[in-house]
Amino acid sequence: MVSAALDNVRHMAFWQDQLGPDTVAPPQLPERTDVLVVGSGYTGLSAAIQTARGGRSTLVLDAEDLGFGCSTRNGGQISTSVKPSLSKLTKMFGAQTARAIRAEGASALEWLADFMESEALDCDFKRSGRYHAAHTPQHYEMLVRDAEKMRRDEGIDCFAVPRDEQRSELGSDIYFGGVVFPKHSAVDPAKMHREFLRKAREAGAQAIGNCAVLDIEKRPDGFVVTTAQGKVRAKDVIVATNGYSTNLVPWLRRRIIPIGSYIIVTEELPQDTIDTLFPTDRIASDTCKVLYYYRATPDRKRVLFGGRVSAVETDTTASAPLLYEKMCKTFPELRGCKVSHSWSGTVAYSFDELAHTGVHDGIHYAQGYCGSGVSMASYLGMRVGQKVLGLAEGQTAFDSLQYPTRPFYAGKPWFLPAAVAYYRWVDTWQSRSALARV
Repeated sequence: MVSAALDNVRHMAFWQDQLGPDTVAPPQLPERTDVLVVGSGYTGLSAAIQTARGGRSTLVLDAEDLGFGCSTRNGGQISTSVKPSLSKLTKMFGAQTARAIRAEGASALEWLADFMESEALDCDFKRSGRYHAAHTPQHYEMLVRDAEKMRRDEGIDCFAVPRDEQRSELGSDIYFGGVVFPKHSAVDPAKMHREFLRKAREAGAQAIGNCAVLDIEKRPDGFVVTTAQGKVRAKDVIVATNGYSTNLVPWLRRRIIPIGSYIIVTEELPQDTIDTLFPTDRIASDTCKVLYYYRATPDRKRVLFGGRVSAVETDTTASAPLLYEKMCKTFPELRGCKVSHSWSGTVAYSFDELAHTGVHDGIHYAQGYCGSGVSMASYLGMRVGQKVLGLAEGQTAFDSLQYPTRPFYAGKPWFLPAAVAYYRWVDTWQSRSALARV
């Protein structure tokens, strides 16, 4: 039945397939620019909007098509993006810095929502809320305790949903309740990227795809950037490549762990099926270490289901049946439905599970969104642009943090398969044990 469900799958991002290619002809590579941005995702374009509106000539370059990476491949789920809890951050950095970091996550979400509204971006943005589901009773108790702490200590809007009320939020019986975050949001990520690109161009920025940056040479008066189409002199350089970073800046590559995330989308489904599975239209995720995430598409006609399905990186032909099986265990009603799209993208984790931004050897950067980058990438890109303009408001709580790496690590995570396999075994054992006791 699985093989029949995967007949005629398109191995490309559903969002990109629906939107179609960018039809704006690229400009000629200029000889000079004030600001050169490497990477055309949310970070790079958000920075470019700021610098171009600030009167700086701005050039955005990408080794692939504009928006090739995770900015058009993600699940369209928007959160506050800071994974470590307030208590964990307090142990790491002290109370003041911990609160400042957590506040940046809330600021990123609010800034993006305000930007969507003020700029009238057409990208199916919705304050849908998130249902974060517990895969064991113990994890539900932990979520309830954490939710109470977040409400009390940070003023975060959230509430618990016990297992016997779960179907009011999510049409699945494999979880043991969860917590709702009403301010978390949903978007069509490819439309959002296209709107960012439109705003950057309207501000005067130039964007060229399929023009890889090969070398960045620092000089007393700026930089000479060598690209696949020639050399460009720039006063400032911003590197915004995140999970798609090469060895262009080895110092940056040594500090991120590239991890593949895989997604499928179903064929169009009956409306009552969607209403049963996603009665409140919330985005959803779970507490597994190797987590899964899912949602209805913005038109509420299909189900998107994503996660990490293999200890090693694989292709979308192999990932699709694995995701399909997990989806059908989560939502048995979907057994027998067909899958229309299967794709993957590469996210970038940092060793401390925090985003990082700053300046290294004169080069501005922001990266390490740890799989939750829709709001944080956009927000930190905006802040980087402000820094380039010399504006004080560009500073963030992330700027003063040490950016850790590991000895002998050069950007290829040899340790990842073993870690993923171990965490998957733990998740599976916990889930099976919990369900066996029901």
